Amino acid sequence: MAKVDKPKILVVNDDANSLFALTSLLAQWADQESYEVIAARSGEEALRQVLMHDFAVILLDVNMPGMDGFETAEAIHQRARSANIPIIFITAFVADELDRLKAYQKGAADFLFTPVIPQILHAKISVFVALAMKNEELKRQARQLNQRTTDLISSNRRLLQEIEERKVAERQNHAKDEFLAMLGHELRNPLSAISSAASLLGLPAVTGDAAVRAKKIIQRQSQHLGRIVDDLLDLSRAMSGKILLNRAPVDVAALVRNCLETYRTTGRTADYEVHVELESGWVDGDVTRLEQIFSNLLDNALKYTPPGGAIDVLLEVDEEDVVLTVHDTGVGINAELLPHVFDVFVQGTSTLDRAQGGLGIGLALVRRLVELHGGGVEADSAGPGEGSTFLIRLPRTERITEPTLQIMETNEQAKPTVLLIEDNDDGREMMAMMLSCYGYEVRHAADGLQGLDVARDYRPGVALVDIGLPGIDGYEVARRLRADPDMRHIRLIALTGYGLAEDQRRVLDAGFDMHLVKPVDIDSLMKAIASLTSGEAAATAQAAPAAPAALRS
Repeated sequence: MAKVDKPKILVVNDDANSLFALTSLLAQWADQESYEVIAARSGEEALRQVLMHDFAVILLDVNMPGMDGFETAEAIHQRARSANIPIIFITAFVADELDRLKAYQKGAADFLFTPVIPQILHAKISVFVALAMKNEELKRQARQLNQRTTDLISSNRRLLQEIEERKVAERQNHAKDEFLAMLGHELRNPLSAISSAASLLGLPAVTGDAAVRAKKIIQRQSQHLGRIVDDLLDLSRAMSGKILLNRAPVDVAALVRNCLETYRTTGRTADYEVHVELESGWVDGDVTRLEQIFSNLLDNALKYTPPGGAIDVLLEVDEEDVVLTVHDTGVGINAELLPHVFDVFVQGTSTLDRAQGGLGIGLALVRRLVELHGGGVEADSAGPGEGSTFLIRLPRTERITEPTLQIMETNEQAKPTVLLIEDNDDGREMMAMMLSCYGYEVRHAADGLQGLDVARDYRPGVALVDIGLPGIDGYEVARRLRADPDMRHIRLIALTGYGLAEDQRRVLDAGFDMHLVKPVDIDSLMKAIASLTSGEAAATAQAAPAAPAALRS
């Protein structure tokens, strides 16, 4: 418990004998009444004491040389902190009414006449000391009340924060649950189609046309599954800051034009009116990621715009930015949803029977990729049924003309022999069959050590090596092949499900010439093999980090 200071009494008198008499008299009751006595010989000294202490009452002599009692009282009460200290004037003369009036005007609480009667002094002092102690107790209680109020406000603030955090956590958990449900739905749809098509191919009475259609379904749905996996991986990398951009000067207009041509060729924009205005604008960016940004925006417009609707694509250039705008006449965005359209797992409709489908991560990925390029993205809509507008700003750069690397087509007269090292039996069998169909002589192995043995006997021109092998992994296979003078000539292509920039560097450091990310489509694989065996290997290997992205498209 904090120590409580005793109330203080100030006695002011210029006469030493009178001062001693008064202080001695008061000292008799000091312990009983629990107060402390302080003496002063002049008005000036009294003012100094008032500056240092708070007093319960001041006994002030009226007749003092220099600064008399009235002047001292006036000075004491001019100071805000001491304005309410009660003052008892002590005088040897009987004061008339005018003197009393003057004293009260100067702040007097009472009068005492000398010689002072002890019992009267004791009674009056006791009253003021008791008042001072009561006031101090009230102040202490007020401080405690203020502290309690502050503590309650703080506790209430913490409680409200905890409630809000719990609500946010519940919303996030709900969003994750919905996302997992949507993910299961999105994966089962193509898997079901693939399973049905594969079963159809196994039927003895299947017609040629049905077989062709079944094969196209398997190919199309496999690509769809690959896109789902790539979106999930890209979002994870983007959120954790693990996406590294392979920057180069890019003409955004040419990039958008090429993307739109792909959509037209595949018939995806056939049911829409697409208006395009493109002004040439260059940025320092990653071609693959910029294509991903525009494709996601265009997919979003197609997804939420009914057939027959219009989509406008506008590219403008100002002093600092290249500005890409995609506007559609689709379902629009609610005002409540608009601020959250770039959040992870957010969709306009979260039910599993929604017509649009998708995982709700496309726009979140767009925002992160744009931010990695140093740009910004905005969304706008007038409301449901009023369409949507998405605007991308990317820092502009000057046009730089660079020679393009040409990848040679496959030489039909001089195809290299191929060694395939892959531990997945189905994947190994299918890739070997595809390579054989394209005229390649293929040997294969199921693990790293077996692959090394086959390589020593077979001496292939190209080795396709899976990284995740049992026994020794693909990195060690590459290191051992490069360490053997008889097998250093083999061109090495890594096949892996890992596509981060650090994975690409690790592959190249191990001795591989190229890094391809699964699933690998056959056309891209043919180009990769041709590029490594056509005299352009050095240039292509230098461009290898861009290859995985192309294979994911």
